[in-house]
Amino acid sequence: MRAFISIEISNEDVLKRIQTFQEKLKISAKPTRIDQIHFTIKFLGEIDEEKCEKVKNVLKTIAFSSFNLSLKGVGGFPNSNNPRVIWIGVAEGGQKLNDLSNEIGQKLTTLGFEKGKKFKSHLTIFRIKKTNDISYVIKEHERMEFGTQIISKIKLKKSVLSPKGPEYSDLLEVNANEK
Repeated sequence: MRAFISIEISNEDVLKRIQTFQEKLKISAKPTRIDQIHFTIKFLGEIDEEKCEKVKNVLKTIAFSSFNLSLKGVGGFPNSNNPRVIWIGVAEGGQKLNDLSNEIGQKLTTLGFEKGKKFKSHLTIFRIKKTNDISYVIKEHERMEFGTQIISKIKLKKSVLSPKGPEYSDLLEVNANEK
């Protein structure tokens, strides 16, 4: 199965702001479905049931406290002039998200997963197939605020690719430790 570890956006106000922004932009790009907006903490690729169970066991050992994450700014990968992806960035709470990602990545190396490239906290909101200069859109919205999300869950997700796009389902949910 194709799997990844994520943190989802569930704050309705934040999701409405993102959706309004997606609808407002008149660009040639495919928007991420609003029910699929998430941070990909670690993409695992194709794993079998046995490896999936081991990943679940590792994730169950992750201890973290909930924290606020403010979503701010719009950018593009690989660059703002000819992006393939348009994303929303993180302001407050970004270091805690990076630390959590690093801890998960480090613990998964015990199962043979590579540490991988440095985590860049972002929410993908558009995918672009045709190269076009939309740097003006990014520049115009680089400081836009989308609101604050409380981060209190990590999820192991299954991804099934289809002609209509990916379909995600939950395999495991790990909640923050609240004292």
